[in-house]
Amino acid sequence: MAPSKKAGKKGGVGGLLSGGGGGGAKTQKVQKADWSEGFKKKKAAGVPDMTLLSTITNDAINDNLKQRFFNQEIYTYIAHVLISVNPFRDLGIYTTDTLNSYRGKNRLEIAPHVFAIAEAAYYRMTTEKENQCVIISGESGAGKTEAAKRIMQYIAAVSGGEGGGGGIESVKEMVLATNPLLESFGCAKTLRNDNSSRHGKYLEIMFNGMGQPVGAQITNYLLEKGRVVGQIEDERDFHIFYQFTKGASPEQKDAFGLQGPEAYAYISRSGCLDVKSINDVNDFHETLRAMQIIGLSTDEQNSIFRILAIILWLGNVDFVEGEDGNAAVADTSVTDFAAYLMEVDPAKLQKVLLLRIMETTRGGRRGSVYEVPLNVAQASSGRDALAKALYNNLFEWIVSRVNVSMKPQSASEYVIGVLDIYGFEIFQDNSFEQLCINYVNEKLQQIFIELTLKAEQEEYVREQIKWTPIKSNPNFESRGNKFLIKHYAGDVLYNVQGMTDKNKDQLLRDILELIESSKDDFLHTLFPEKVDHDSKRRPPTAGDKIKVSRSRQQLANDQLSANLLVDNLMKCQPHYIRTIKPNQHRSPTEYDDKAILHQIKYLGLQENIRVRRAGFAYRAEFSKMIQRFYLLSPSTSYAGDYIWEGDDRSGCERILSDAKIAKDEWQMGVTKAFIKNPETLFYLEGERDRYWHTMASRIQRAWRAHVRRKHEAATKIQRFWRNQKESLVYARKRDYGHEVLAGRKERRRFSLLGMRKFMGDYLDVGGSSAQGELLRNAAAIGPAETVHFSSRAELLVSKLGRSSKLSPRFLIITDKAVYFVVSTSKDGRVTTSMERKLPLVTIRAIAMTNLRDDFVALNVPPCEEGDPVFTCVFKTEMMCVLLTLTGGSIAVNIGPSIDYAKKKEKRAAIKAQKDEAVRGEATYKSHTISVGSGEPANSVSNPMPPRMPKKKAAPRAASSHRPTARPATKVLPGATKPSAPAAVASITSAAAAPRAPVLSGAGAARAPPAIPGRGAPPPPPPPPPSSGPPKELYKTLYNFAGQPGEMQLVKGETVEVKEKDDNGWWMVVKNGQEGWAPSNYLKFIDSAPPPPPPPPPAARRAPPAAPGPGSNGGAVHTNGSAAPSWQAKSLASSAAASAGSSPASSRPNSVIGKAAPPAIKAKPAIPAKPSVGAKPPALGAKVAPVGSGGGGRPPVPAAAKIQPKTGTRPGTIAKPETPAGQTDLSAIFARRAAMGPPRDD
Repeated sequence: MAPSKKAGKKGGVGGLLSGGGGGGAKTQKVQKADWSEGFKKKKAAGVPDMTLLSTITNDAINDNLKQRFFNQEIYTYIAHVLISVNPFRDLGIYTTDTLNSYRGKNRLEIAPHVFAIAEAAYYRMTTEKENQCVIISGESGAGKTEAAKRIMQYIAAVSGGEGGGGGIESVKEMVLATNPLLESFGCAKTLRNDNSSRHGKYLEIMFNGMGQPVGAQITNYLLEKGRVVGQIEDERDFHIFYQFTKGASPEQKDAFGLQGPEAYAYISRSGCLDVKSINDVNDFHETLRAMQIIGLSTDEQNSIFRILAIILWLGNVDFVEGEDGNAAVADTSVTDFAAYLMEVDPAKLQKVLLLRIMETTRGGRRGSVYEVPLNVAQASSGRDALAKALYNNLFEWIVSRVNVSMKPQSASEYVIGVLDIYGFEIFQDNSFEQLCINYVNEKLQQIFIELTLKAEQEEYVREQIKWTPIKSNPNFESRGNKFLIKHYAGDVLYNVQGMTDKNKDQLLRDILELIESSKDDFLHTLFPEKVDHDSKRRPPTAGDKIKVSRSRQQLANDQLSANLLVDNLMKCQPHYIRTIKPNQHRSPTEYDDKAILHQIKYLGLQENIRVRRAGFAYRAEFSKMIQRFYLLSPSTSYAGDYIWEGDDRSGCERILSDAKIAKDEWQMGVTKAFIKNPETLFYLEGERDRYWHTMASRIQRAWRAHVRRKHEAATKIQRFWRNQKESLVYARKRDYGHEVLAGRKERRRFSLLGMRKFMGDYLDVGGSSAQGELLRNAAAIGPAETVHFSSRAELLVSKLGRSSKLSPRFLIITDKAVYFVVSTSKDGRVTTSMERKLPLVTIRAIAMTNLRDDFVALNVPPCEEGDPVFTCVFKTEMMCVLLTLTGGSIAVNIGPSIDYAKKKEKRAAIKAQKDEAVRGEATYKSHTISVGSGEPANSVSNPMPPRMPKKKAAPRAASSHRPTARPATKVLPGATKPSAPAAVASITSAAAAPRAPVLSGAGAARAPPAIPGRGAPPPPPPPPPSSGPPKELYKTLYNFAGQPGEMQLVKGETVEVKEKDDNGWWMVVKNGQEGWAPSNYLKFIDSAPPPPPPPPPAARRAPPAAPGPGSNGGAVHTNGSAAPSWQAKSLASSAAASAGSSPASSRPNSVIGKAAPPAIKAKPAIPAKPSVGAKPPALGAKVAPVGSGGGGRPPVPAAAKIQPKTGTRPGTIAKPETPAGQTDLSAIFARRAAMGPPRDD
């Protein structure tokens, strides 16, 4: 349906409030004020942006943060820097609704939030086409990891849009899955934080040009691998060890000999096995799910868990001092099981742990080789070095494996990086780890200072911008043999003693050779370096992994250094989140003013506020400024094109002036334009967005007008065609009435009107009106009957001893019968009921007079009621309906009188006579009808009167203020061609290309329209007849003797398949008959291409002449009536369709009582999909290692529960006592020996 001209103008609210398009401006409906709104809305505490503080002091900043903290508002701005205070509880501010409320909003439109920082990063990447990064800093426990997770949550939710495809969604899932996976392997419980990051992670999410994520990459920094072998009191090892020992499946426990976490020295020595805020079993399931999302196979997961089990069992290897003072293994069953997991010789593992092979040199040549025994301390150090190396290499392998899964499948153009690294640390004894951690945090602070303070001032000086400079002082110095570094977070005194102890975690060459001898391919993957037996260099240590500067070859082979991280960050546009820890007890209600004032001071928040208030919020090069905002000035843009002829600086000034920006809000530098307040920038952005919205509204308005005009034109054509079509149908029906009357009856003047249409159901009995339903129910017309005619009538009712009288009735004609319905009134109630029903098959003839009266009699077989005589103003239409429904089998008798049966055996006649004194309807008295003269009997219907033409609106006067000439388009600064979008340019070029003539279906060029007044060209040839959908033809492979309802098949014949059932039986058609046949007896035949269409005829044959009044195309009856040609054709087609349809009982519904159906060939077997939870064969059936004596898997040692020993002071590790004895393993050995070696699955 064509849209109305007033479409879009309806509705109570318009404009921006309506959220949709619409017509012209309309007064917006303002909601009535609610007095209780103040009670519902939470009152904001403090100021959301601390650049608005009246007093800029550390105490004022602390008071503002404190007010907002207790008001459950943990986020505060300093311009574009977000300050986050850890609430130590769930505030419900990371829901989907909250996330959606920040989509497409700038930071001033809504409350401060980490989602606003993520939105700003994503928006700037998509609009400014530059890489972005989010730098999250703060001390341990301040909420850096949680902020990084929320950044990734937001970017994954808003990026890609709808219809991004499965690949984009897969990248989003994998990016989010890295959080639980790397938290399990890289986070641990510390004294300050239950989920402290013990490594640095820089996640780079890669996007294509459309802003859709196509991949990601993770860079790992500074894993605290020393935590694997020892922790201080009330801290824990990495989460994965507790998750694995508590949540492993029974198959994994059996394969790896797992016991509870209390059975392993490495993870139970600190005395903290459970944490209230952590559910290790649930987290283990989340870790497994993350592994599946990342794409780790079952074998890879089992290999990871095998390495974890090796580390745990290595920690239970205890050394005792022998009689010779050398170390000895206290329980060899532990080393045997560890060697089984490593797939190495147990004797060789013991030898590597207890001995060290040394080689002497003499004069540059090789000397003697000695086996030097180790003492208990040396052996323990070598064991711990092996455990740390295993875990460190495993963690790096997991990171690299995750990067392989998230590798972009297509080219990436932009990156959003999220840095999450453990924060600044100050302990009583600060050593090598603290130096590395604090160094990276110091570099991050320098980046922040350079980009927010120093760079700000230097740029103002360079651009000759007037402002008040702020001084910054150096922040470090050295002292004596101990060195003191004045970090931004405080003074840290580092001890030189013990600084080189980290070099003791070197892997001896013997251990590397042991790993080379392992049959576990995964161990070789973790240690790909081959041992060079001729090399005299010492093995690599932890100190080699962390260096500030190194050669390019070292950077390619070793871990990325801290300098490389800084370089990556400097290549991106940074966004800052400064996290603050409110207390050291992880309490949601405690606010430690002293600790927070210290953090405010070393984070430099006061200086940051001063710089933001004294400086400018936005700056951009002149060319970028023009590219972004040239649309806001009519002097620089025309219809989206850049037309400014001056230089870039003057263009920027004209844009800001035309945008009504005050002069004190901006300044022009040498190469850049500076805007002071962010509100000004947001105003410009809003005006730019409104410009595009206005242009889009104009385009939409023009398009809607075009569509409306097109629809209106189509509606006019359709209305005209429907009128003509209906007129043709009604004309046929009226002509049929003229043919039936055959000039034998005078006509009424109103019957010949051109607007007279045969509507049929005048009382809406077949519709849903109340009157129609009443009459339908009174006549008891079922839903299967179709009403073709209904009208009011007057039935001639005979009274005893008196003359007959006309009485009102309702006349209804269906496809089965003629109904007379009467309404009677009794005691003030009107009752409608059926008076008489005449089946159509009982009607023999229709009798009428030859005058213009409306009397009609229906002749039926003899009955007590006799023939009904009635009047109906639509008598001709009623007669045509009866003849149509009965196929013209009813005779039409027209004469000077009506002969009818008054009763069963009493006939009577009603005579008609002319009486000019009767001007209106005919009168009846004593079997005589008196009526005036009518129209001649040979009259025909008048033509359809023409429509009244509509008044055309006066043409709109052309606007006089539009420019007569279009300004010349200029090239935008920094662009190589005029600023036309790529899509528009492609469309323009496509439109400019010459078009080939549109061909018709026959391949000929379309003929031009005929010129009025000249001869019309010959009509085009008709299109070839459609061959319909292709038939599926099958060839029978075997003979099949069918039963009733089944098709008998002969080998080699061709049949058509009409219906395919899933039970193996198909409905086939052969020689016009249908039946069921087994599907495996048939073979599909590839259909040949359809033949080419026949050539068009030389000349179009003229259509046949329309039949005259005497030729109806149907059966002519002796009484002068006939079925119309169009009715005969429809009846013939319906009869053919009913004759050709298959009976409902042709399909076999049951085989009960029949012989068994023929055997259907079985489908090829599909191999079953392997179950995910199946036990991998590699777990329980390992090949016996060399030297194990062929006994297969050794028994699992029963590790004694290790009781933690409290040290003399917090922060120290007490040396565990030598266990008094091990569990008696004789029974276990006997039981294992009786069970025999494990069998391969």
